[in-house]
Amino acid sequence: MTKGRKKIKRRIGQDRRLSARRKNSPANKKIGLPDKFFLSLVLILVFIGLVAIASAGVVVAQLKFNDPYYYFKHQLFLGVIPGLIVMFVLSKINYHWWKKFSLFFLLAGLVLLLLVLISNYGLELKGARRWINFGFISFQPIELVKLFLIIYFAAWLSKKGKTIKKFSDSFVPFVFVLGAVSVLIALQPDIGSLGLVVLISLAMFFLAGGSLKHISLLVMVMFLVLLLLIKIEPYRMNRLLVFINPETDVRGVGWQVKQAAIAIGNGGIFGLGLGHSHQKFNYLPEVVGDSIFAIIAEELGLVGVTIILSLYLALVFRGFRLARKAPDRFAAYLILGISLWILLQALINIMAISGLMPLTGITLPFISYGSTSIISLLAGVGIVLNISRFVKK
Repeated sequence: MTKGRKKIKRRIGQDRRLSARRKNSPANKKIGLPDKFFLSLVLILVFIGLVAIASAGVVVAQLKFNDPYYYFKHQLFLGVIPGLIVMFVLSKINYHWWKKFSLFFLLAGLVLLLLVLISNYGLELKGARRWINFGFISFQPIELVKLFLIIYFAAWLSKKGKTIKKFSDSFVPFVFVLGAVSVLIALQPDIGSLGLVVLISLAMFFLAGGSLKHISLLVMVMFLVLLLLIKIEPYRMNRLLVFINPETDVRGVGWQVKQAAIAIGNGGIFGLGLGHSHQKFNYLPEVVGDSIFAIIAEELGLVGVTIILSLYLALVFRGFRLARKAPDRFAAYLILGISLWILLQALINIMAISGLMPLTGITLPFISYGSTSIISLLAGVGIVLNISRFVKK
């Protein structure tokens, strides 16, 4: 009888502890509202992007499509509105769902990158295959892969714990996954996106407690690979030479850097005024793409640029704050990855167009023209907003 009672008491105790764990689990906690500050910053950047595209693209849009607001309407109806809908939907989906299917997203990303290279669906533009065209829709897989890889690494790193510092158990699998994705991106080729993906992944690995010695080893190897990639493609070497000496071939490979410098210089402190850019009149290429920051600097000046940089920094710091208060490791790494994506992509674009690093073709988050890019970014924002509902205010 005594043994039977002890067993029953132990079973009751186990059931109570299990019930308490389930009750305190993030999946079962009463959720609050999404973080309004994070959302407000994103919406302000999206609004600035639409205004910038409407201003910067009028000349090129009129010449190409006989419609000065073609780029604005395309971005609004095929990028921003669908992106906001995706963001709203994902903000309602419990973030634990992404962890369950993280491997599926990684495999889906690899398949998309392969489709670009080996199928008839891959669309080649300007010597690079970076688009998939299904006839009724076309998109850039790399923009989705950035988010998919962040989801996978967030799930993978959350399971590692103290083993994250072990070479064979953690570093080797990390390098294998990152290497597979990197090779497929390099074959497109898209070295700018490759560098961004590597930086995001390394930062996540480091913040999760990865060995600095292992990371340094990988950085050295990647640097040597980058030098090799630069050497085998003349246009990459030319971009590096232009970075070293901006006056190199100012009517050829140095044209974009030179015209961007003129635009930024024209802006001064207060700018020429919204809509009054000179460089958008067929001087500066890619005015709605990776050069849009130069047009913003010309029209809004140092004051406008400072406001935009402050918005990015505030958004990223808010993301880091949410990550610190996240209910579990997966949520923390997921927010960190998405925040790093926004931060690093913005820094690379601004530094490249300002002549502080070689041109990469990387766009400015939430602001540059591109439907796939803004939908993917807003999808990431939706995930962050869902996690923020579980964060203690």
